[in-house]
Amino acid sequence: MKTLLALCLLFTAPLALPVWAAGAPATAAATSSAITGEVLEVKDVDSYTYLRLKTKEGETWAAVSTAPIKVGARVTINNPMVMQNFESRSLKKTFPTIVFGTLGGTGKVAADAHAGMAKPAPATDTTPIKVAKASGANARTVAEVTTKSAELKDKPVVVSGKVVKYNPAIMGKNWIHLRDGSGDAAKETNDILVTTAAQAKVGDVVTVSGIVRTNKDFGSGYTYKVLIEDATLKP
Repeated sequence: MKTLLALCLLFTAPLALPVWAAGAPATAAATSSAITGEVLEVKDVDSYTYLRLKTKEGETWAAVSTAPIKVGARVTINNPMVMQNFESRSLKKTFPTIVFGTLGGTGKVAADAHAGMAKPAPATDTTPIKVAKASGANARTVAEVTTKSAELKDKPVVVSGKVVKYNPAIMGKNWIHLRDGSGDAAKETNDILVTTAAQAKVGDVVTVSGIVRTNKDFGSGYTYKVLIEDATLKP
């Protein structure tokens, strides 16, 4: 759990997601309408608020971006997505069922599952990026991975670059946007998304080794044409 936020509008069809909790796969499915209920319990962690709701269908947990909600309030969760077997590491709790969505009236999108899906963000460091290409047989630049994704699909690559965005602990992984100075921002070939168990911070220059995946659909209209998945990372 515990993450950043991002985007809007959620899953349009059931799908299987990666393994989030140790040994236990999580699944997600959209529901067709908003969920309204009375708040019975509130738990705030990092940038997010977890709510135990009493609805007409019974009790359920929900997660939204941080909001000043008190027990007894009546809230509506828009664009709800139901997840099963979801592990919240901050709460040290696995929810058999939990709803992620937009808190009605706030325009903010819910928590963990969506944070890593944000579109590439501008680098917080405005210094021009120029990172030397990694060495070795599988070495590629960011531009090479993004423009030759069909050729590199399901193949290992090694890419060096600067971390321009870092979202930790989403779906059991850390999500990195990496740039090396290659590619064209207008064509979105200058930034590559990387998922990894390793930690990093914005500004780090790292070398990642992982597998190229293409057309990865996380729902909400967030289909990545290319990313590097399950990468190892070294300075």
